[in-house]
Amino acid sequence: MLSWRMVPCVIFEDEHLLVASKPAGWNTHAPSPYAGEGIYDWLKHREPRWATLAIVHRLDKETSGLLVFGKTPLANKSLTEQFTDRRVHKKYLLLTDRAVPEKEFTVKSSLARAGEKYASGPGGEPAETRFAVQPSGGLAGPMPGLRTVEAYPLTGRTHQIRVHAAESGFPILGDTLYGGTASTRVFLHAAEISFAHPLGGEPVRFCAPANFHADPRLGLRAAIIEPDATDACRLIHGAGDGWPGWYVEKLGDYLLSQSETILSATQQEELSRLAKIFNARGVYHKILSRQVRRSTTAEASPQLVSGTAAPERFEIRENGIRYEMSFSEGYSVGLFLDQRDNRRRLLTPTIHIAADFSLAQLPASSFQLLNCFSYTCGFSLAAARAGVATISIDLSKKYLDWGRRNFTLNGLDTSNHQFIYGDAMDWMRRFAKKSLRFRTVVLDPPTFSQSKEHGTFSVKRDYTRLVTVALRVLEPGGVLLASTNAADWPPEEFLATVESAIQAAGRKILQRHYVPQPPDFPVNRAEPAYLKTVWMKIAGYGSA
Repeated sequence: MLSWRMVPCVIFEDEHLLVASKPAGWNTHAPSPYAGEGIYDWLKHREPRWATLAIVHRLDKETSGLLVFGKTPLANKSLTEQFTDRRVHKKYLLLTDRAVPEKEFTVKSSLARAGEKYASGPGGEPAETRFAVQPSGGLAGPMPGLRTVEAYPLTGRTHQIRVHAAESGFPILGDTLYGGTASTRVFLHAAEISFAHPLGGEPVRFCAPANFHADPRLGLRAAIIEPDATDACRLIHGAGDGWPGWYVEKLGDYLLSQSETILSATQQEELSRLAKIFNARGVYHKILSRQVRRSTTAEASPQLVSGTAAPERFEIRENGIRYEMSFSEGYSVGLFLDQRDNRRRLLTPTIHIAADFSLAQLPASSFQLLNCFSYTCGFSLAAARAGVATISIDLSKKYLDWGRRNFTLNGLDTSNHQFIYGDAMDWMRRFAKKSLRFRTVVLDPPTFSQSKEHGTFSVKRDYTRLVTVALRVLEPGGVLLASTNAADWPPEEFLATVESAIQAAGRKILQRHYVPQPPDFPVNRAEPAYLKTVWMKIAGYGSA
C-alpha cells in the first residue's frame, strides 16, 4: 500500500499514473510563462516524485473533472496510443437551460478554429460526440428549467462537446462563448474515464461525481488546500474571482475582508454566506489606504464587522506550521498568504524547488538560510522546521520578536537561530567582510520602506543593488530567492533586472524557476499577476 502524501485534487496515484479532479476555473497548464500555474504545473513542481508528470489530454479552464497524467515513459506511450486509437472512454455531464432535440443522438462534423472559437465546417478535424439526456432533470435537481445531458466524445477535439451542444441548439449553461446563458461557471464536467492500465493492460476506471451546486471559487480552494495542514487561504481575489477591488481571506477561525471602501450590502451578504460555510467566529474588514504610513495603528487595523472579536493573538496553520496572527497590530496581520507555496519549498532539508531543481541535503550547520526583510520570519520558520540554521534580518524589532514567538509556537529552540535588527544591505556587507556565506538567500523586500537611519528603499530603484550585495554572501552553487509584489513592475522587467545584476557581478545562473502567485490568487486580464518570484541556483564568481 502506497503511503504517499496526497493533495485534495489527486484522487489516485501509483508508480505510473496520477489522476486528478480539476476544479472549474483552473487551467490544465499555464497559458503563458508569467501567468498563474495550471494544475499540471502546480503538481509537477510540487513533489519530487511528480517531476516527470506528462500531459496526455486536457480540459478547458472552466471545465471540471478528471485528468490523467503519466509518470513514466511506459505510461506516456501507452496512454498516447490509447487516446490516438480511441480506446480511452470518457463521459461528461453538462447542464443546459435549452431544449434538447432528442433523448439520444450523435453529432458528427469537422471542427476548425474560427477566431477565439471553434466551429463545424469544411477543412476541419473529424469530431464525433454522442449525447443522452438524463431523466428527471438528473444533476440539475432543484434547479428549475435545467436539463442534465451526458456527453460521450468519441474523438478529442478542442471545445468539441461545447461546439456540438451549441450547434445542436442547447449551449451549455454558462458557456457564453458559444451562446450559453451567463452563469457562475461553464457547467461541463468530465465525470468518468476508463482505459487499459499501462502496466499489465488491465481495465481501470475512474469517476469524479459532479457537484454543480457548489461554489466554483470554493471548489478551487478545496482542491489545493490540505485541511489537516492549512486553515488559511484567500477566498476572494478581486476581479480574478468576479469581485473587482475586493479581497477576502480565511485566517483560521476568522475572515478578513479588504477593499478601498466600506462594505457594500452585497459584500456584507457574501461575507455572511462565507462565515456560515466556514463557521467563522468573527469577520473583519480593513480599508486599504495609500496613506497607511500616516495612519495610527488603530486606524490601519482591521475592524470587526460581525461575530466575536478575535483575541489579541490567535493562530493559523499553514503547511503544518503554526503562525501567530493579530488584527490589532496595524496594516499587516502577520503572514502574507501569497508566499505559501514558496515557504513550502523550504520545508525539506533538500529544498525541493521544482522538477529537477533541488539542493542536496547537507548538515544543518553548513546549510544556512539568510532571510532579508524577514517580517515575522515565515521563510525562516519553514527552513528551521527542516533543520536548517537561519538568520533573519528586519528593520522592525516588533516583527522580529513576532518571529521569535512563531519559532517558540512550533517548539523550535531560538538559540539555534539569529534575529538581527537592522538594514539588510548593511548586514550583508558586514557578513561579506567576515567571509560568511549562505546556502540560500531570500530577498522579499517591501515595495517601499523608509527609516531615519537608512533613508528610503524603493524596490524598482534599488533591486539591482540589493541583488549585487546578496551575491557577495551567496556561496557557489547556492540558491537566491528573489521576489517582489510591485504590481506595476512587469515580470519580464523584474527578471531582466535580477539577471543583469547577476551577470554584471560575474556569476552564472545554473538553474532558474519562476513562480507566480498560488491558485487561490487567480490571475486573469482584469486581475493581472502582481507577485513575481524566481528561484535561481548560481555558480561562483568567474565561473565558466
